[in-house]
Amino acid sequence: MPSKAKTVYVCSSCGMEFARWSGKCPSCGEWNTLEESIAQPQAQSRKAASAPSIGLLRERPVTLDSVDENDEVRYTTGWSELDRVFGGGIVKGSLVLIGGEPGVGKSTLLMQICQTLCSEGKVLYVSGEESARQLKLRAKRLNVSSENLLLLTETDVDTILAAVDQIKPNLVIIDSIQTMHLAEVSSSTGSVTQVRESASRFQYSAKSGDISYLLIGHVNKDGAIAGPKVLEHLVDAVLLFEGDRTLTFRILRAVKNRFGSTNEIGVFEMQASGLEQVTNPSAMLLDGRPVGVPGTCISCVMEGTRPILTEIQALVTKSSFSVPRRMATGFDYNRLMMLIAILEKRAGYFCGSLDIYANVIGGLRLDETAADLPVLLALMSSIRDIPIHEHTLAIGEVGLIGEVRTVSHIEQRVAEAARLGFTRCILPATALKGKHLSADGIELIPVHNIGEAVQYITAPADGANG
Repeated sequence: MPSKAKTVYVCSSCGMEFARWSGKCPSCGEWNTLEESIAQPQAQSRKAASAPSIGLLRERPVTLDSVDENDEVRYTTGWSELDRVFGGGIVKGSLVLIGGEPGVGKSTLLMQICQTLCSEGKVLYVSGEESARQLKLRAKRLNVSSENLLLLTETDVDTILAAVDQIKPNLVIIDSIQTMHLAEVSSSTGSVTQVRESASRFQYSAKSGDISYLLIGHVNKDGAIAGPKVLEHLVDAVLLFEGDRTLTFRILRAVKNRFGSTNEIGVFEMQASGLEQVTNPSAMLLDGRPVGVPGTCISCVMEGTRPILTEIQALVTKSSFSVPRRMATGFDYNRLMMLIAILEKRAGYFCGSLDIYANVIGGLRLDETAADLPVLLALMSSIRDIPIHEHTLAIGEVGLIGEVRTVSHIEQRVAEAARLGFTRCILPATALKGKHLSADGIELIPVHNIGEAVQYITAPADGANG
């Protein structure tokens, strides 16, 4: 007589199973992460794990010196922006997870790179969300056509792996991992157990057959990739596709990469014919910026090895409420509160009755401290209603006592500013100690504190009017 199905609760963060539900996971300490699931029978659990374990027993340990690192093969996507994020291309036999908001362009991006990838081998596009006709219409709109591009509309993992063994493609795209299903797992599609076990099967197929897998992952309301946290530990790289659907620009960012840097980003623009890469993000972000308007300042931030110039806008106005409003878009809210406190204490600008809004143009998010000084200067410019000269930019971290501290990669930042036609750069004085920093056509203004920086925001730049 079959035994009664047992209900367990699985943590979506750490993957641990518990017999009872609780608001806080006893293992990892996360709140509201336990999800109801049906426990697998012991016989099915052994069966599900038998296939990978048998294959692993056939592998023999080898010495470190005998491993040839020159055997690494990378597939180029044809887009320099995407190859930069991957670390030089898609590594053969890797498992990559790409996540993003609905409609941001994940499926569009992977369909477009199939045109180049198909020239290097077979590509199998597996979709659990669209029919073959829908995939054909999207490929036609994106001008993608190749005999090496194979389509499969299936959600059963065993059927997909059987097709992979028969076709033997170089690369497999799974759209999406949350729609995949294993028959021996009694949980519903998209559950923690289903996602974890399906990803494990794809990982074994990738490593044993040297087949690259690109998995598309959904995100939850908090912006994190849906499913168990073990999914992100399982894959070789995790890429996040960011951007507001109402804006045309998209940013692909690596949050985990075993084969490259996690600091690189790729910038793309959504057009009617699909995504287009943006090879010069600084010029794109500064295009159409206002001239002679108070409350705007240019900053230079580093995204991996790439310096990017971006515009920071601030609006300071009298509040009509007893508690003034504070809002930050693209900039850390708590850091904005700290800079406002420094502005009041060290510069003498009282902001207790003022509404303050800070915005980073272009949808870029600034996480490094080099944007402190330009944010403060934009706030001062808005308070005094005096514009900062259009050919001036600022770089520097601001401390609690009002001092301006140095940041990394000053040489690259100054060179990028000079290349785009800026004639004056306000930077920390400590950045010039022991260094011969120079750039053609740009004046370097070292400052020790925010009081010295304010004196230069209204003065004309050399060789420019007003």
